[in-house]
Amino acid sequence: MRSSKVVMGIIAGAVAGAVLGTLFAPAKGTVTRKRIARKCTDYAEGAKEKLNDYIDVITDEYDTIKTGAMELVHKGK
Repeated sequence: MRSSKVVMGIIAGAVAGAVLGTLFAPAKGTVTRKRIARKCTDYAEGAKEKLNDYIDVITDEYDTIKTGAMELVHKGK
């Protein structure tokens, strides 16, 4: 299983748990909806940050591999 699928599964599970916990908490409907919206926004921002970090790592690895491949091509010529 790819690590990206695991990370996305963990994030989705956390969001689902937070939403369900908020839905079952005793509060007025308007308060509950505001809490859900706030939590979703917080989790979405966190997920975006983690995704951007993951993309940065992948980009760095790609650049390293590309540079190594170019060096091998130049040595072979």
